[in-house]
Amino acid sequence: MASNEMKEGRSGAAADLPKKGKRPEAGLVDEAAGAIARHGMLQGGEAVLVGLSGGPDSVCLLHLLHRLKIRFRLTLHAVYVDHNLRPGETPAERDFCRGLCESLGAGFTVKSVDVRSFAIERGLNKQEAARELRYAAFEEAAFEVKADRIALGHNADDQLETVVMRFLRGAGPRGLCGMPPVRGTIIRPLIGADRSRIESFLAEEGIDFVVDSSNLGTDYFRNRVRRELVPVMRRMNPAIASALEATTSILREEERYFDLVVTKTLMKMISRKTGRRIELFLSPMESMDKVILRRVLRRAIGETEGLRGMSFSHIEEIIGLVKHGRSGDRLSLPRGIRVIRGYALLVITSEKPVKIANYELAPPGETAVIGAGLVIAAAFCDDAGGQDDGRSSVLLDAGKMEFPLTIRPRAAGDFFYPLGFGKRKKLQDFFVDAKVPRDERDGVPLVVSGGEIVWVVGHRADERFRVKEDTTKFLRLSVKKGNC
Repeated sequence: MASNEMKEGRSGAAADLPKKGKRPEAGLVDEAAGAIARHGMLQGGEAVLVGLSGGPDSVCLLHLLHRLKIRFRLTLHAVYVDHNLRPGETPAERDFCRGLCESLGAGFTVKSVDVRSFAIERGLNKQEAARELRYAAFEEAAFEVKADRIALGHNADDQLETVVMRFLRGAGPRGLCGMPPVRGTIIRPLIGADRSRIESFLAEEGIDFVVDSSNLGTDYFRNRVRRELVPVMRRMNPAIASALEATTSILREEERYFDLVVTKTLMKMISRKTGRRIELFLSPMESMDKVILRRVLRRAIGETEGLRGMSFSHIEEIIGLVKHGRSGDRLSLPRGIRVIRGYALLVITSEKPVKIANYELAPPGETAVIGAGLVIAAAFCDDAGGQDDGRSSVLLDAGKMEFPLTIRPRAAGDFFYPLGFGKRKKLQDFFVDAKVPRDERDGVPLVVSGGEIVWVVGHRADERFRVKEDTTKFLRLSVKKGNC
């Protein structure tokens, strides 16, 4: 394409190039090759997928990798992601990218994503939604074309803007590390190159590119940082991008060290973990330094799908619960996340509180209580032999019961006579005294006979059904964990 807008940013001419030494384009090619070798981005022989928007950075990246194709024995493919936000510009951009790939002998793929719907669905702003969908599209395209690496055109100026934005938003050390040169299969060969060098390279080589109109305004936070704040920083320190690169490199090295410490620590702390729940041993956390505890919690939560996205303030609240809370204390955090401090465990979960259904229990037999993960068994006995602790098993007078028994959740107005207490007590008051969390009470099964509570499962039997000297028919009720 040959419009002025698409050539914006080009400057210089072939006649102005130095007469001796390396041409500027060779310098940038070698610099990219050096970054690839220094950070182990490529070993040679890989299929590389390039994220291609048509802008100067991604166009420059594709050209550089094309010139390094023989040196690293690369197979190149590019993907253009249509965010469906600029329908007036997208067709021209897409056609430009396709033509560029054809001219360089690279494969080309288009991925379409619906940013607006995704943003509404997930409660994100458009930029956050676009980023998530874009990276998902990269991964999908890489899988389809069997790419070993995904190359993105982020440069030193992008790194500067990213770190400044995170600093202004109150990021911690990990956030201030900026974008890593390598993250999994993602590589950033231009991360050390200034934007001005990239634009000079394109101008000197006569390479066209397109300009995304959304990058020209100041509606977005990044654009305001780029156009208003970064120029002030450059006036104070023209080499600010290089200085920041040194800082982020140090922070990344320190983060790698802390990652090792956290990994070793976390291995000793996890009691149980599912996709929406993690249980951690309290004892080591209570005496742990906050610097490590903060990182351990963030890692544990970050690796649990249903718990991701907690803010710094939420982590601090959890630390307060660990350090100063009592058993039974809890936090209710956004997105339905609950944090419960038990006697020996800290439970962090986004699982919805369980409310069990109604079931029949006919002895001899057992019933699985779905959701509660329990199996309740009933069996007649000839005598009162055996040991019963009142929580996991109870021995009762079967002659005072009606069969089949019912298993149900609590209901308004429930009461019983707790064994050993002797007096009538509201079930609500019993739960409060027993420190049963409010959001767990609907998940406590009640064994009922003729409308009367026989056993609050896991807690206490009813005095009216206790075994006496004249009992002739015995019933043992027991509960165990089950996969239900």
